[in-house]
Amino acid sequence: MDDYPLLNLFWTMLWFFLWVMWFFLLFKVITDIFRDHSLHGWGKAGWLILVLLVPFIGVFIYVVARGRSMHERDAKQIKENEAAFRSYVQQAAGSGGGGGGSADELSKLSALKDKGDISQEEFDRAKARILA
Repeated sequence: MDDYPLLNLFWTMLWFFLWVMWFFLLFKVITDIFRDHSLHGWGKAGWLILVLLVPFIGVFIYVVARGRSMHERDAKQIKENEAAFRSYVQQAAGSGGGGGGSADELSKLSALKDKGDISQEEFDRAKARILA
């Protein structure tokens, strides 16, 4: 380690970090090309060829020309993911808009059976329908 000074180590780490960031940006642009629904076949092919054949210039041109719409697609995707997650959590928690979960329905059904409002056969049929 004596023949490799500390400053050279820092420079190597900096260049490695920039290299990783470059690949991150390249893959982000390629992903955005395929995710964009307003671009059609030849447009996607053209951007992809430009980005792959002349990567530095192609990515720079793409970010300058389509950076704003790239950000809008990211924001839209984030909102859709959050809405899907919230919907899933509400459904799993059983508070999805009024009905309640299967455990809540089973407890109501058991209370009806205990009060004598429904028979054992009706209870078993309703329980099978809830659990199905």
